Amino acid sequence: MPAALSHTLADQGITTSATIHANLDSAQLTEHALTNGEGRKAKHGPLVVETGKHTGRSAKDKFIVRDGETESTVWWDNNASMTPDHFAALKEDFFAALGDKDALYVADLFGGSQPEYRVNVRVINELAWHNQFIRTLLVRPTAEELADFVPEYTIIDLPSFKADPARHGCRSETVIAVNLSEKLILIGGTKYAGEMKKSVFGVLNYLLPPKGVMPMHCSANIGPDGKTAVFFGLSGTGKTTLSADASRTLIGDDEHGWSDDAVFNFEGGCYAKMIRLNPEAEPEIFATTQMEGTVLENVVMDENGEIDLDDNSLAENTRGAYPLSSIPNTSEKNLGPVPSNVIMLTADAFGVLPPIARLTPDQAMYHFLSGYTAKVAGTEIGVTEPEATFSTCFGAPFMPRHPSVYGNLLKERIAKGEVQCWLLNTGWTGGKYGVGSRMPIKATRALLNAALEGKLDDVEYRKDANFGFDVPVSVPALAEKGIDQTILDPRSTWADKDEYDATAEKLVQLFVNNFQPFAAHVDQGVRDAAPQPARQVA
Repeated sequence: MPAALSHTLADQGITTSATIHANLDSAQLTEHALTNGEGRKAKHGPLVVETGKHTGRSAKDKFIVRDGETESTVWWDNNASMTPDHFAALKEDFFAALGDKDALYVADLFGGSQPEYRVNVRVINELAWHNQFIRTLLVRPTAEELADFVPEYTIIDLPSFKADPARHGCRSETVIAVNLSEKLILIGGTKYAGEMKKSVFGVLNYLLPPKGVMPMHCSANIGPDGKTAVFFGLSGTGKTTLSADASRTLIGDDEHGWSDDAVFNFEGGCYAKMIRLNPEAEPEIFATTQMEGTVLENVVMDENGEIDLDDNSLAENTRGAYPLSSIPNTSEKNLGPVPSNVIMLTADAFGVLPPIARLTPDQAMYHFLSGYTAKVAGTEIGVTEPEATFSTCFGAPFMPRHPSVYGNLLKERIAKGEVQCWLLNTGWTGGKYGVGSRMPIKATRALLNAALEGKLDDVEYRKDANFGFDVPVSVPALAEKGIDQTILDPRSTWADKDEYDATAEKLVQLFVNNFQPFAAHVDQGVRDAAPQPARQVA
């Protein structure tokens, strides 16, 4: 039975004649979504929905209210501001819109799995599938916890709401407005459900650092030896894929905190990319596309309920939301020991970086603050060369505080726990995109497993001529998989060595230029970890 609200909407100052559907379970919400015409059911059980024109986050439409609480604590170079008066007008109009609804879906949830650091979040939706999505992605309280649940933060998500830039101080009819003083987040004009989950992530990124907890845009899992690994990486680098390994216990695929005694998932579900999902390479994730309780966004489905994961006609960013319990071998409490290994993932479309490198703590902080990956050519008209992307802390859009806050926390925790750090390139080998080929997934997994199992502790290393980090000369695990060891030395895989050197020099300069704003906020050791262009002889 759904749990009634122990703390009502009226208690929050919200007056509405809407029928309140409180804390429904996934099956009930799916039924409501189907009855409301919000989506269709696929042959094997998932709810299939479309998000319309917004198939991803509307980053330029997100604002934080600038007031006494946030004036000196928020990184305003990275976060757009909204005045308290504009937010007050937006709130007034949102509350009025709530009053006009026939039905509202309310879920009381936790952001964070470690009880000492979690936050109580109430989410109010006009769409049943949105409520199912956020109920899947956040941590679901027990019936006992719901009995006396009092929301600390509230999210109101109304896709039908159209913001007025003149009245609300925003950019368009779409708005994501975060008021950290009032602990209220208003989302309007977009059906993309990911805005809700990332809003909670942003709140935790703001709240946890003063408590000494490191918030991370990462996946995490635990090996048979009981040791935790965390995987930082931007979208498309393999964060979800590499953490969903049947031989390891999954903590989570996207958002975590690192406290003194645990790595804990902020969420209770996963939100994986579905486009061109390979059932052989990613069997655990693929299996969720045939399960009740999964929500598939912008996945194409025919009249018989058969889905086509290769069809990107609705969006390239097709997504699946499913509970962690859909993945075999997941952590019962959504947490694990503090990390023994930190892996920073990049998909280097320039083909310069080695498939794996060992990092010192200073190098780890440098690469964490850099947050590098590269988009492939052809994603935009007229783009023929790979394009470098730097997103500090591997999640700049979700970082309300200055990057140095998170970088220094990471460096302290790495040093304190004697954590081994690695850079793993899932990008290109044998040349840049268009010339070389994508790093074989079996090579990536072999190198990753070797690192996590301690099999790279005693191998021979060389210093990378451009980046200065340690790169294995040979790895037995590659030979066991029938993979040529030359893959470990990117330059040797290029037919044109001069072209490699020129491309490497270009990438080094991109790193150096990108890091300039952070240089004054880090110590000399981190500054010395910057790459230096090599002058190699073929």
